[in-house]
Amino acid sequence: MIDFMAHYGFAAIWMALVIIFLVVELVTVGLTTIWLAGGALVAFLLAAVGAGFWLQLIAFFVVSFVLIYFTRPFAVKYLNPRRTRTNSEELIGEIVKVTSRIDNRSAEGTALAKGLEWSARAISDDMTIEKDALVKVVRIEGVKLIVEPVADEGM
Repeated sequence: MIDFMAHYGFAAIWMALVIIFLVVELVTVGLTTIWLAGGALVAFLLAAVGAGFWLQLIAFFVVSFVLIYFTRPFAVKYLNPRRTRTNSEELIGEIVKVTSRIDNRSAEGTALAKGLEWSARAISDDMTIEKDALVKVVRIEGVKLIVEPVADEGM
């Protein structure tokens, strides 16, 4: 009887962990414990066929790590594509007005974006952009807008 409990007791514990991890995942929907449920499932299968506890434990950690490392980036990218952009990320692609001459070599220049004045730098160091010019925000580096000139197309 003791041998039966030792053999199948671990399987019951692993199955309970699978269920707990799945319930937590269903409640949070945060892609946090699904990977652990996969590791616990493999450990359960090993326990069911009589593998030793240490092999079960190692398999749990290895499988959980592999699932997190290799599948989480894919899952986050494709299962949550509507990630909310931050306020600053919303500026990328916007047309803004230069409020003081942009010269990367002198480390100077500002632009007005959504009512706030930002430090601004040109996309290229050999480029200067004069005050009152319209520019497009290409990216944001720290607290600086990286911009490029916009061709006047009736703006």
